[in-house]
Amino acid sequence: QVQLVESGGGLVQAGGSLRLSCAASGSIFSINAMGWYRQAPGKQRELVAQITSGGRSNYADSVKGRITISRDNAKDTVYLQMNSLTPEDTAVYYCAAGPRDMIMTTRMVDYWGQGTQVTVSS
Repeated sequence: QVQLVESGGGLVQAGGSLRLSCAASGSIFSINAMGWYRQAPGKQRELVAQITSGGRSNYADSVKGRITISRDNAKDTVYLQMNSLTPEDTAVYYCAAGPRDMIMTTRMVDYWGQGTQVTVSS
């Protein structure tokens, strides 16, 4: 089993920045891709960004140029640096991990964090 613990959410004004962190523990050897999904009220959970153990990353079109995912394999931690935030970024952000080299859909995710709220005020 793998446990994912997120931190760093909160309230920020439009145009501001936040950095989310997700620390993994447990059977780390079973993880390859890690990433972040988000779910806004009344909407489906969507992929924000993912990164493989080798550092290859993918982003949703809506966040490209504003959000950067990074990973520290020595600390088993993945980060999400979010800049130029807008109210449309308001959602619960979930850390995700899986054994394959991608987690492009929720079906590919084996492990979820508990979620952290990000609220962007206008």
